[in-house]
Amino acid sequence: MTASFDLGRTRDTIQLRVPAALRADPSGEPEQTPAPQPQPPAPAPAPAERKGGRDRYLDLLRALALVRVILYHNFGWFWLPLVFPSMGVMFALAGSLMARSLSRPALGVIRGRLRRLLPPMWLFGAVLVALQILDGWGPLSDGHPTWWWSKMVFWILPLSTPPYGEGLAGFQHVEPTWATQIVVPLWYLRAYLWYVLLSPLLLRALRRFPVATLCAPPAMVIVMNAFFVDQEFVYGRVWETANDFATFGACWILGMAHQEGLLKKIPQYVLPSVAPLIMVAGLWYLQTRPVDPTVATDIEAWPIAQALWSFGFVAILLHVIPSWDRWPRPLERWNGLISLLNSRAVSVYLWHQVALVVAIPLIDPLWSVPFFYDNLRWLLASQWFTLLVAIPVLGLLVLTFGWVEDVAARRSPRLLPYPRRLRGRRRATD
Repeated sequence: MTASFDLGRTRDTIQLRVPAALRADPSGEPEQTPAPQPQPPAPAPAPAERKGGRDRYLDLLRALALVRVILYHNFGWFWLPLVFPSMGVMFALAGSLMARSLSRPALGVIRGRLRRLLPPMWLFGAVLVALQILDGWGPLSDGHPTWWWSKMVFWILPLSTPPYGEGLAGFQHVEPTWATQIVVPLWYLRAYLWYVLLSPLLLRALRRFPVATLCAPPAMVIVMNAFFVDQEFVYGRVWETANDFATFGACWILGMAHQEGLLKKIPQYVLPSVAPLIMVAGLWYLQTRPVDPTVATDIEAWPIAQALWSFGFVAILLHVIPSWDRWPRPLERWNGLISLLNSRAVSVYLWHQVALVVAIPLIDPLWSVPFFYDNLRWLLASQWFTLLVAIPVLGLLVLTFGWVEDVAARRSPRLLPYPRRLRGRRRATD
């Protein structure tokens, strides 16, 4: 009896034991091992996309804030601070940048911020003080020579409002209150200085007690303006400094919280739900103030309303804020102007009131020209024409004095830091 073996299950195993050269296919030919095929070279890893050094969206917000400030100081439209509370936005942006810089030693960061802030102000102060002295202002103008000289230190370090002449003789065609109008922007530098000096403490408090730190400035401004507004010390130097600090302190801390990533830890529905309620509270407070019914209520005249409205607006803005290392295509055409405004932000802010004041005496002589008086009186009386004249004046002032910002930032001085368009960029991005 011939034994039969079932090779079905063992055929693969047997084939593995037989050399490939001795195995035959069904046609009788030895099985050939295919030659190894050359493998294509591995593709080189794509170079990592280079991130821009600046966030273009933040640059856009800063430029919009500067433009809004100029428009408000020229037209005085009460609704502009409601549509875009530029002061709160600017403080939030500065707070975010300050928190990012505080990854380095705090003393060096503060020194760097002061180096960028103070030289433009010193140049501005040197020009303004010299013009006031020419207009009759001096140590004997207020009857207290010693106090006059001691207050001059605030032109060096603006911990309080630098001194100025409230009522002067006035140059030809210039109002006696010209100095009072020009120094309006200085409160921002004073508040900014205090925020910078206290930022290490604010950041430490924010990390340990985020809710309490964020709520402290609004609570402070409410207590000050609701319970102490009738006291004798109101409107003094300490009061105005503390009041401005409290009004926009929450915006500065919100910017720091955004940089620290604390806002992302909050559930997505919280900020869009709570922030509008805070804004409504500020608007309600504004509408309950006793004012002249014939004059529109200006939110910037009421710190509580301004603090709440700015707080809510900035919270929503930071909740939806994108991050652009490159301009979206529709905004590329504005790159030059926005970059120029950011490169000269301090100079534009300091000198724009000078341009608006100078524009008036430049327009006044046109009233004596018969053609303008007979046909274009509407144009001479228009605030738009004042703005049209002030813009080239501001450009000339920034061209003359803006280079100090480059020196303060330890860059090579440039008269016009307008960026050059990169050739081939459009092709590269297509």
